[in-house]
This record gives sequence, C-alpha cells and structure tokens, in this order.
Amino acid sequence: MKIKYLILTMFTLSAAFSFAQERTKDTLGDQTVNVIRPYTPTISDAFKIKDNPKLKDSNAVKKKEIKYNIFSIPVASTFTPAKGKAATVDKAKAIKLYDNYASLGVGSYTTILGEVYLNHELSRNENVGGYFSHHSSQGGIDGVELDDNFSKTMLNAYYKKSDRDFTWQVDGGFNLQAYNWYGVPQDFYDESVLNDIDSGQTYNDLYVGGKIDFEDAIVKDASLRFRHFGDNHDSAENRLVAKSGFDFEVQDAVIKSEFSIDYISGTFDRDYYNIDEINYGNVTFGFAPSYQLIQDELTLDLGVKLAYLNDTEFSNNKFYIYPNIEASYRLVDEILIAFGGLKGDLIQNSYYDFVNENPFVSPSLFVTPTNQQYKTFVGAKGKLSSKMAYSLKVNYSSEKNKALYKSNVVPGVALTDYQYGNSFNVAYDDVTTFSVAGELNVDLNRNFTLGLKGEYFGYSTDNESEAWNLPDLTASVFLDYQISEKWSAGASMFFVGERKDQATFYDVLDPLNTTITTVSLDSYFDANMHVGYKINDQLSIFAKGNNLASQNYERWLNYPVQGIQVLAGATYQFDF
Repeated sequence: MKIKYLILTMFTLSAAFSFAQERTKDTLGDQTVNVIRPYTPTISDAFKIKDNPKLKDSNAVKKKEIKYNIFSIPVASTFTPAKGKAATVDKAKAIKLYDNYASLGVGSYTTILGEVYLNHELSRNENVGGYFSHHSSQGGIDGVELDDNFSKTMLNAYYKKSDRDFTWQVDGGFNLQAYNWYGVPQDFYDESVLNDIDSGQTYNDLYVGGKIDFEDAIVKDASLRFRHFGDNHDSAENRLVAKSGFDFEVQDAVIKSEFSIDYISGTFDRDYYNIDEINYGNVTFGFAPSYQLIQDELTLDLGVKLAYLNDTEFSNNKFYIYPNIEASYRLVDEILIAFGGLKGDLIQNSYYDFVNENPFVSPSLFVTPTNQQYKTFVGAKGKLSSKMAYSLKVNYSSEKNKALYKSNVVPGVALTDYQYGNSFNVAYDDVTTFSVAGELNVDLNRNFTLGLKGEYFGYSTDNESEAWNLPDLTASVFLDYQISEKWSAGASMFFVGERKDQATFYDVLDPLNTTITTVSLDSYFDANMHVGYKINDQLSIFAKGNNLASQNYERWLNYPVQGIQVLAGATYQFDF
C-alpha cells in the first residue's frame, strides 16, 4: 500500500512540474493577486475549553464525616385518620312537573272562567289527553239596552303515538259560543221595539283531524282536518284542508315543497235585504316548491307558489302564480341582520274565521277568497346585548277582494233581529297597505321578561271610501316577573288607534230622511294585570284585573266593552 501511494504522489508532482514548464511560455507576465475577504466566523470555528481547573493548594481542608441517628420511642395512639371526601354543592330541590291541571275563577259581571287539561301516558310511545275550557259572563255593561251576556265553551281530545320511523296524532273537538247583537244605537228605538228584539246568536263548531310526521323519508309530513261550522239561524259551512310536505332532487339540489287542497262549501238561509238563499263554495289546489341557498353570511330562500281556484258555485276557474322569496344577511354577527322578502298567497276566507274575529257579523255574508298579489318587506333585526333583542320592519302589500267589516245599513223595516244597526257585513275591496313595525324584547334573567311592539298603518282603497275598521296604529306591552319562589306577577297593555265605520241615522217618523255617515271610533287603551301565589307544588291562587284604565271604549261601532273586570281563582296540578 505504501508503494502504491508513493507512485501516485510522484505522478502528481511530475504532472504539476510539466504544467509549470508549459506556463513559462505564456506571454502574460507574472502578477501577484491578493484576495481580501472579511472574516465570517461560523459555529464550527468555536471550540470548548477542555481543561478543567485544578486546585493545587496543599492546605485544603478535609471534610469530616458526620453520621445521623434517630432516637425513636413508640407511643400508643387510638387516632385513625378519616377517609377523604369531596366537598358537595347544595342543589336546589327539583321542581315536580305535573301532567294535568284544573283551574277555576270567578269575578265581576258574574264571570266564570274554568280550564281542565289532561294528559296521560299509556306507554313510553303513547299519550292520550284532552282540554276543556269555559268562559262566560252575565253582562251588565252601562248604557246597553239589550242583553250582553256571552259564553264560550271548548272541548278537545287527542291520541298520539310515536313509532321508530314516524309519529302520528288524531284529535277532535266541539266548540259552542253564544253572543248577543246588543249594539243597537242608544236612544234610537223606543222601549216597545227593543222588547221585541231577540238578540241572541249561537255558534257551533265540530272538527276532527290528524297529522303524521315521518323520519328520513321523501314525504316529511301530512295533515288532514275537517270542520263543520253553523249557527242557530240555519247557516252551515263545511271545510276540508289537506296538506303534505315533501322533498325532491333536481340536479343534486334539494327542493322543499308543500302540496295543499282546501275545499269549502257553505250556505246562509237568506241575504240581508230579502229571503234569497246564499250559497258559496270553491276548491283550491296549491303547490309551493322552494330552494334554500346558504353561502357565508347569506341565507336565501327562492320559491314560488302556484294556486288553482275552482269556484264550484259559479263554475269559474283561475290560475295564480305568487312569489315566495326571502333572504337574510348577517352584517355584524348577531348584532345586525338585514332581511327582506317578496311573497303572495291566495287566502281562503270562511264564515268561521269571520266569526272568530268579529262575532257580531250577520248570518248573510258573501264568502270569497282574497288574492294577496304580493307582500314585500325589508328590515333589520339583532341583539343590542345578550339580554336585549330588536326588530324593525317595513311592509307594503297589495290585496284584491280584501275583507273589511262594515256596519250594516238599517233598512226601512227590520225583518230580523240583526237589522237594527247592530250587525256587520263584509265588504270586499282592493286595498294596498303600508306599515312600519318595531319590536323590542328584554330578557334580563329567567325571572323577568319584557316585550314591546308597535306598528303604524296607511291604507289605500279603490271602491270603498275608507278601510273600514282597520286601525291606523297598534301597540302592546307584555311583562312577566317571577318575584320569588312563591309570588309571580305580569301585565299586558294594548293601544288601538282610530278606525272608520259607517253609521245609519234612521228617522222613524220620516223613513225617507235616512242618512249614512262615516264616523270615527276613538282610539283606546286597555291595561291588564295578574298576580299569582304558589301555596305548594300543586295548589296556587291567582287574581286578574282587566281594562284597569276603565275605558268604556267601543271595539266595534255601538259595541262598548265591560269596564273594570276583577277575577280571582285557584289552579291545582295533579297526576293520575
């Protein structure tokens, strides 16, 4: 190996010498080049000191070894340490919840208010129950010349069952309502005429229906309800409503849809002026598909509603297309959310709905649907804080054949008990409505809640001179306060602005001297309050006060309401 390296070294030196001899023939002169470069140290240039210092002092002190011993004496002891135990937090006593309750109260104007709610669990997946309520008063309103007593009785029963893939429920009930057409203009008729008026009107309502909800199926839900409604003046109305919600896919997009059938048929024994019978009826088919798009802060619902109307009484058919669009955008998280929409609908009017809004209508109405061509709205909502939420909204709508309640004209000779200026008709007109609404909800804690609402309205009509009995302003305040474990209280206040109606001034001595004048109904304020005391988990007592402002206002023309009303009672909760 050494000879090998020696030969390699000699060969390298010989090649270098030959190359140097060749460079002497170069015409370039010898030059000296100095390359100067700043020093850049690297980590590898550093080195550690490997020598350790040594003490060479010959006088170093040698440490003395020290030994430690423990001198222990056994001591007899009976102490036994207790086992460790985690500290516990005092828990509030669990509130017992009952499935049933009964309530009874009595008050001024000989008022009786009663409720019974029952719910029984047959098994883990089956429930049966019912509800009964009764509210009546013997009346006694100051200045009223006819009977003004009323009563409302409701009875409902249901059965519900839940299976693995669906839940279904059936229910049925009966309602009975009794009122009086007591709104005769004061000092309009003499006592002999008033004594001959039988102002009583009774409504009866029988219904049965069912609903089913599916899990993980194309058809999401379906419902069916039949209602028969009538009165003691031989009026009758039948209505059947069926609805079903389902989803289907179009190019990987899920379309949510609803299909509906609404059938109504009714009859009145006579119209307002003569003895001709009134019949009405139609069937409506509706289909409303919609698609929801969610992208970042934007939520957009795009849809359309199709409606086909078949008037079975007049053999007329018509097809309607309505927009069904709604959108919301989060501008500032939960603080500010902008929203808007454009919608429309074919609204099915009914005698039942008219009576529930105004029980003093005459049994001689013409019933037809309302075509809500569109209703557009825009607004903002959000939270001012974790305990305060708000909403602002502007609406504009256009409706054809909108139902307006209007006082019936007093004929020259009254043939029925509701022709003395004490009943209302339904007038249809094309109405556009503009409104601005605001809402504020305050939830300071679980014991105190406060809500405020208000809305201003502006109307425009085509044929009628006014938007009869529609208010220009409404406002309300709701408050609930759990004072303590035993005491609770609440209040509600309502304000309704001016309304317009028509009044007939009939001259008994000169029937030709009859005038019809537009009148304004004064705005009114209604304040209500309630307080409750819990005696134990099952028994509590309550007291209510209504119309505490004692305004003898008229909700409808010539129909003053009861003054201050006070009611007290008790509620008992129980299980079977």
